[in-house]
Amino acid sequence: MKIAMIGAGAMGGATVEGLVKCGAYRNEDICVSDPSQAVLEKFAAKGVNVTTDNAKAAAEADMVVVVVKPWLVEQVLKGIKDALQPERQVLVVIAAGVPSESIQQWLGAQCPPLFLCIPNIAIAQLASMTFLVPVTGKPSHTLLVKTVFENMGQVLITDEKHLAAGTTLASCGIAYAMRYIRAASEGGVELGFKADDAKSIVMQTMKGAVSLLEATGMHPEQAIDLVTTPGGVTIKGLNEMEHAGFTSAVIRGLKAGMK
Repeated sequence: MKIAMIGAGAMGGATVEGLVKCGAYRNEDICVSDPSQAVLEKFAAKGVNVTTDNAKAAAEADMVVVVVKPWLVEQVLKGIKDALQPERQVLVVIAAGVPSESIQQWLGAQCPPLFLCIPNIAIAQLASMTFLVPVTGKPSHTLLVKTVFENMGQVLITDEKHLAAGTTLASCGIAYAMRYIRAASEGGVELGFKADDAKSIVMQTMKGAVSLLEATGMHPEQAIDLVTTPGGVTIKGLNEMEHAGFTSAVIRGLKAGMK
């Protein structure tokens, strides 16, 4: 299968990195179209086909993935419209807040089976939480697109009305997790560890928390109960964080992202 990636900025570039790293596709079957020469040179060095011609990339692909800023989606789609071949292609649009209705209106009869998709930048490490919305097409098309992104992490099939929530929870959410790592690492320095050691401790602790929940299926509060002894240091620390609004701050941040 030939995959065209139109736009290779932060998210598009991370997706190409994931496609290359997962090993499910030949590098020469991946085509990156981007105006940046530095970006093209980077991926050409990996054996990926590169071009500055979006329409050429789209015409030769089985899956066309458009990954540009939301305000550029209309311009890019209209630019490749005549190159699209709905009878043999699928179209994946990765751009927050762009309605499928608009995409279908811009492309008309030239719109291939359409999917809206929101991964996060961990896709480069094959660890994305990706949300996928099948807008049009057959179950076989959905399976095809889902399989591509499952090679680079976990995929949740959802509907369009939940895509904004998925974006703030996982795509924006990865930045929120990074902010916790930064804060806890700074705290570790104040407690006496060197900065790099503190960061390593915090990251390994987060990995352990995730692994524990995945292995046991426990609710996070159940796991917390395992380490909060009466009058102990853990419950004192948790309560101090809650006095400062920890849970409320997380929820308010997620809801702000929705707005």
